[in-house]
Amino acid sequence: MTSNKEVMTKVQLVDSTFSPSEASDVVSSLIREKINFHKLHRLSMCEGNVNSDTNYDDSRVVELELERKEFKEICREAKLMGKKIKINGILEIEIID
Repeated sequence: MTSNKEVMTKVQLVDSTFSPSEASDVVSSLIREKINFHKLHRLSMCEGNVNSDTNYDDSRVVELELERKEFKEICREAKLMGKKIKINGILEIEIID
């Protein structure tokens, strides 16, 4: 079966230049929200069945925590060099089969 994908809309979530501290706050907040989403999803799956397969949510939480640590290191390096950080985040929203 072929799946048709068409971008329905784009949401410009963030598009700005930040100090390293501000960038760390912005990105950490976004990642924290996504981690919370996966933790809540995992919890809701287990409510009805403690044997639910939560591998995807578990692995995403680990990946996101690693990404947060890596970004904090980028912010630390930018601060040491006296640089700013440009963040451009676009969400592409599409309807799929």
